[in-house]
Amino acid sequence: MSKATLSFKEPDAVRQLFGDRNRNLGIIEAAMEVRIGLRGTETTISGAEADVEITARALTQLYEIISSGQPVYPNDIPFALKIVSRSPGADLKEIFSDKILVTCDRGIIAPKSLAQKVYIDAIRNHDIVFGIGPAGTGKTWLAVAMASAALNSGGIKRIILARPAVEAGERLGFLPGDMAQKVNPYLRPLHDALYAMLGQEKTAEMIEAETIEIAPLAFMRGRTLNNAFVILDEAQNTTREQMKMFLTRLGFNSRAVITGDITQIDLPNPGHSGLIHAAKILKDIKGLEFCHFTEADVVRHPLVQKVIIAYDKSGRRKN
Repeated sequence: MSKATLSFKEPDAVRQLFGDRNRNLGIIEAAMEVRIGLRGTETTISGAEADVEITARALTQLYEIISSGQPVYPNDIPFALKIVSRSPGADLKEIFSDKILVTCDRGIIAPKSLAQKVYIDAIRNHDIVFGIGPAGTGKTWLAVAMASAALNSGGIKRIILARPAVEAGERLGFLPGDMAQKVNPYLRPLHDALYAMLGQEKTAEMIEAETIEIAPLAFMRGRTLNNAFVILDEAQNTTREQMKMFLTRLGFNSRAVITGDITQIDLPNPGHSGLIHAAKILKDIKGLEFCHFTEADVVRHPLVQKVIIAYDKSGRRKN
């Protein structure tokens, strides 16, 4: 057992740090398996040495963030602990203060992990970025946020979101409606992200004005996309030919983000995935960046991370 004592100066910042009725305190104790005692502004942490050190670093940095005037929410606590445990030298203030976009309901979209921060910086500094990793790591969500921010600032004139319409165990032919209606379910996650960020009414207006375009990947063929932020989602389900077609659509003053999860390939032959092929042959091209996420970067419900790990283990046993 180990013990550490932290002395904070500002009582109001300490109250915000541990939350209403010490809600955040309970989150920290459960996540790190430590005990935290409070006496005024003095905080005592006891537990295994490594857990105490991580908790102390995280609390110190979170206190500094609050003291600077930036709020810390209960949902931020698990992410902060995860970042500090994986990257002892990480600067939480730099990560959490990187506000990408203010949503229609005044929410703030910011990185929730060191990997997300690296990903965001890569999108800022490169014209083509690949985000590869499991579900729930924020690949598409952050790409749409960056695209929306670029549109708001006037850096680009339109957003184009594309997905390959590949069945995940279903068949398009059995779905009702014409082709546009058949592929719409595949594009729904992109609509949902825009609704959450811009609002449903504004999104509909921008789609009507063709400032935002959401379409199956096949609709990109033969086009040159200028002054655009182009996102290809679910790229693991592209063929090599489709990936080449998409990457060669990029025109002047445009950038592209390609996202995918190579553990969820729905192609008849997974080895023909355009995303896997691109990661092999394009990795050394300057101006193009690959960002990789793992199950440790999942920012959805805590059980999602455990589900991903369980499936990964099952897959390795079969192989």
